Amino acid sequence: MDLDFMLSTLPAFVKAMWLTIKLSFFGIVFSFIIGLFCVLMGYFKWHFLEKICKIYIEFSRNTPLLIQLFFLYYALPKFGIHLEKIYGLNLLCLSVDESLRPSFACAVVGLSFLGGSYMAESLRAGFEAVRKQQFEAGLSLGFSHFGNLRYIIMPQALNISMPSLSANIIFLIKETSVVSIIALPDLVTLMTSLNSLTYKTNELLLMLFLGYLCIILPLSFILSRVEKRLNYA
Repeated sequence: MDLDFMLSTLPAFVKAMWLTIKLSFFGIVFSFIIGLFCVLMGYFKWHFLEKICKIYIEFSRNTPLLIQLFFLYYALPKFGIHLEKIYGLNLLCLSVDESLRPSFACAVVGLSFLGGSYMAESLRAGFEAVRKQQFEAGLSLGFSHFGNLRYIIMPQALNISMPSLSANIIFLIKETSVVSIIALPDLVTLMTSLNSLTYKTNELLLMLFLGYLCIILPLSFILSRVEKRLNYA
């Protein structure tokens, strides 16, 4: 093991870790929003939107992230659609270098598109596990549908769904390794590039392992603590 080489590459790995963290954060947040939206369409009985959400979930879960990224990065620009120029996404892309904005926007959309379906299924299981009597009791106490959702259904559903949501969050972080295919300089891209120049495979693989471990292990501990607190509550 060449420790001097590993120390010399540490700043580059820290920079790549920070990019991976930003990408994971946006992907997880938007995935949860999409998943919650899909579940609420069923909760409020908006049948047309509910059917669209079901089609989206099946399509998203049954196509690989790699193919989705290829489509977003290579196919959409052929039709004149550049995700990094869409309002909202262009604001997210301000946090990265200008040359990386097309790749970053595609990666965020791809992770959100994939993760939203998994989040939706996790939340749906939580909502369905809440007994119907809880909903009826909330209405009998004078709560509106929204108040019933906020104060009675949602806290119980999140408590039930938390283990599955935690697994999905970890899954999405690990899926960021795929974005190297669209030239986004994450941890995997950095390791591959340095390995082609130096052939220090063992050292670079160890740095890659430690990089993901430093991201996922603290988050896994935090999520387990959140689960325990929710179970206690």
